[in-house]
Amino acid sequence: MKRILFALLLAPLAVQAQQATFTTKSLAPETALSAARAALEHCRKAGYQVAVAVVDRSGVPQVMLRDRFAGTHTVKVAIDKAWTAASFKIPTSALAKETQAGRPMSGLRSHPRVLAIAGAQPIEASGSLLGAIGVSGAPGGEADDACAAAGIKAIAEAIEF
Repeated sequence: MKRILFALLLAPLAVQAQQATFTTKSLAPETALSAARAALEHCRKAGYQVAVAVVDRSGVPQVMLRDRFAGTHTVKVAIDKAWTAASFKIPTSALAKETQAGRPMSGLRSHPRVLAIAGAQPIEASGSLLGAIGVSGAPGGEADDACAAAGIKAIAEAIEF
């Protein structure tokens, strides 16, 4: 009886200890590179010179690729797009709609790194955010988005767990 009572008293401590830490999944650098390469290749086939950035779940860049004729601004824009998608955990095209003037979240656009324009998507697997991919340099956000989607598609099988 004492053992049962003792176990019942310790049970809340075990639950509390389990909640003190958590586990996250991250993209391996090779996987991030594969996504970036696939996005870059998709854009090349469409005739676009772009920069592609893959960031981890915290928005820290893992991979940055810039095609030979992509504009110099595309590097920072691709990184900030990816950072935005990872930070808000939604595609930047959706954030663009939610932050338009007059909308409740419109103030987010004044944050220095937030780029509420299409071209970046979160990278998720089994409900977990792994990072994000951002593309800059194609003619318009929809084209950037298509390249980012191609990057995610290229690694989809590898990241499912």
